[in-house]
Amino acid sequence: MLNRSPRNVDRAARAPWLACTAAMSIVLVLASGVAFAQGGLGPRPPKPEPKPKPEPKPKPKPPSKPQLGQVFGADLADGVRIELAYITPGSFAMGSATGDEDDRTVHGVTLTRPFLLGRYEVTQAQWTAVMGSNPSHFTGDSTLPVESVSFDDVQAFLAKLNAETGGGWRLPTEAEWEYACRAGSIGEYAGELIPMAWFDANSDETTHAVGGKKPNAWGLYDMHGNVWEFCSDWFGPYSAEPQTDPTGPSGGTERVYRGGSWNFFSRLCRSSFRDGYAPDVKFNDLGFRLVKDVR
Repeated sequence: MLNRSPRNVDRAARAPWLACTAAMSIVLVLASGVAFAQGGLGPRPPKPEPKPKPEPKPKPKPPSKPQLGQVFGADLADGVRIELAYITPGSFAMGSATGDEDDRTVHGVTLTRPFLLGRYEVTQAQWTAVMGSNPSHFTGDSTLPVESVSFDDVQAFLAKLNAETGGGWRLPTEAEWEYACRAGSIGEYAGELIPMAWFDANSDETTHAVGGKKPNAWGLYDMHGNVWEFCSDWFGPYSAEPQTDPTGPSGGTERVYRGGSWNFFSRLCRSSFRDGYAPDVKFNDLGFRLVKDVR
């Protein structure tokens, strides 16, 4: 039997270790290959966060269309303001089959343009702010309607107001006035008269602060009673033919006034009642209401 030399013994003893080391090397090489195939050794770097998509810009909303009766305010002078109601275009039957001779011819009218109409009759405070003085017979409250003014006086007021504010102020046409007074109604009045109007039966023979009675369906006050209101038209007979944006006769001797007053009986407060005065006539029950053109 051959003796194992120390060298042989050493080799024999090292053989299992060498085999184990070789096996581990193979495993490490294989693991390295797998890691390399997966993107390298060590932990995988985190994926970059996706960039947030920018929020779409909201589309600008178109300006809202004014609604019938919507209230707008405007400065007149010296901090004095006026409230106006937006009146939309429309059609109505003008006149009354049971009316007087001057308003008995019922005819269709179409208004094609919107306009702003004063919610109240022009007050003494508003007149004074523009003109610098108060011509009214009844005083003591600046919210009383201005009266004792003629059609010509009103034109002077409008000329000054337009010069100071950039224009667009005027009187309503007769058709605009009746359309707004009726506010969609078809009877003699825009509602029950006593809650809506100051006239001879309840006025105590004086004017009253504007807005003290019930408004019509479009938010307009004192369209019946308190003081008569000038319109821009010359007074003349109606045509039976349908009309579009009528402005009355081209000439005449009297200007239309509407609405009744504190000094007259209820029949003259009807929505369709009409009469005329010479342009220089003034009374203590005669005033007006403003229109502002919509631009």
